[in-house]
Amino acid sequence: MINTKPKYNRNIMIQELKEFNRRFVAEKGYERFATSKYPDKKIAIVTCMDTRLVELLPAALGLRNGDVKIIKNAGATITNPFDSTMRSILIAIYELGVNEIMVIGHTGCGVQGMDAEEMLHLMKERGVSEEHITLMKHCGINLNEWLHGFDDTDDAVKETVDLIANHPLMPPTGVNVQGFVMDTSTGELMELKP
Repeated sequence: MINTKPKYNRNIMIQELKEFNRRFVAEKGYERFATSKYPDKKIAIVTCMDTRLVELLPAALGLRNGDVKIIKNAGATITNPFDSTMRSILIAIYELGVNEIMVIGHTGCGVQGMDAEEMLHLMKERGVSEEHITLMKHCGINLNEWLHGFDDTDDAVKETVDLIANHPLMPPTGVNVQGFVMDTSTGELMELKP
């Protein structure tokens, strides 16, 4: 099969990040981040990949390197009980000693209201062929469901908390799972009751 995708052009930003990394290592900037793989606070946080949370979330919670495991994805949701986020949670519990889980959604999430048909349209505009989209459908993947966002952040967080807490591979006791929504302007954390 001939590759019909356009060749990847190196992004200038990636080059800048690589150059910064070389300086960081040469100047031993890593020394102040030294810690182990085990989270000191025994907490895993499932949150969104939103750029506004990169520094805000740890700052608003008083977290430092080594304190917690942070698992990020689009929307801080679990789309399938056996997806990579749930796998990461189970590894955090059984291999890394986590006994508390915080699911933290946020205000103004881009996944809220995300339209699968629009995403498929954008994929086609970027060169994904109809043949590849059809192949995914023939493999049993419901792209409209998989790419669909959620309607309400609070409800999405509550559903994710419920899925984690009731997952068949979770320990029956000893793991606290709670849901929250963070205000992306102020960092205020609002607890959601089940």
